[in-house]
Amino acid sequence: MVLVGDTGVLVELGDAIDPQVNARVLALAAGLRELALAGVRDVVPTYASVLVHLDPDAADQEAVAEAALSLAGRTDARMPEGRAWLVPVAYGGEHGVDLAEMAAEKGMSEAELVGRHTAPTYRVYMIGFQPGFAYLGGLDPTLARSRRTDPRPRTPAGSVSIGGAQTAVASVEAPSGWHLIGRTPALPFRLGREPAFLFQAGDTVRFEPIDGETFRTLAARAAGGELIAERLR
Repeated sequence: MVLVGDTGVLVELGDAIDPQVNARVLALAAGLRELALAGVRDVVPTYASVLVHLDPDAADQEAVAEAALSLAGRTDARMPEGRAWLVPVAYGGEHGVDLAEMAAEKGMSEAELVGRHTAPTYRVYMIGFQPGFAYLGGLDPTLARSRRTDPRPRTPAGSVSIGGAQTAVASVEAPSGWHLIGRTPALPFRLGREPAFLFQAGDTVRFEPIDGETFRTLAARAAGGELIAERLR
C-alpha cells in the first residue's frame, strides 16, 4: 500500500496480467465503492492494483488506507459479475489496415487470423488511456506482435487492434502504435448516450465478423445513440 501525496491511496495486489489477481482487484474496488467512505472521489481498478482518489479536505487518508488493506486481505471477497457482450467487427481493408501484413508475417491467411481473433471470450481487465478504452485479456498467443516502431498520429474510434500480447477496443480517435486489424461500429464511449461507456472492467467480450455494408448501417445507428453491441448477460 502506498500513500499518493495527500490525494490518493494505491493498493498493489500483484505485478502481472493474471485473471486471479485481477479478480481480487475488482473485488477490492467493489468493496471500497460499497463502503462509500467520506472524501473518496473515485476508485480506479487496473490490471493488478487499485487507486483511490481522495478529496484531501474531506477524506481521512489513513482511515481509507486501513479500510483498503482490510478489504484486500479478505479471502471471501468476490468480484462483481460482469456483463457479456457480442461486438460486431469489420476486419481488414479500410477498417483494419494492418490485417493483411500481419497475416502474411504470421504465415496464415487473413481469414485464419480473423478466426483466431474471434474464437476467444475476452476479459476486460481494465479501462484506461482513453475514456472507455478497453484492455482485453485472452488473445491467442500466436497473434501476439510487438507494437509498431512508428506510431500513427491518428487512428479511428472503435479500432480493434493488437499490441504485444493484448488486444483492445479504442474508444476515441487518438494516436496508437498498435496494429489495426478491424473496427467496430459500436462506440465504446459516446457523450449523451446512456450509458456513455459501453464496457466496464470485469465484462467479457466476443467479436463477431461483419462486412463493410453492415458496418456502415450499424455505424449510422450508433451515431444515433444505439449501443449496437449485443448484451448477452
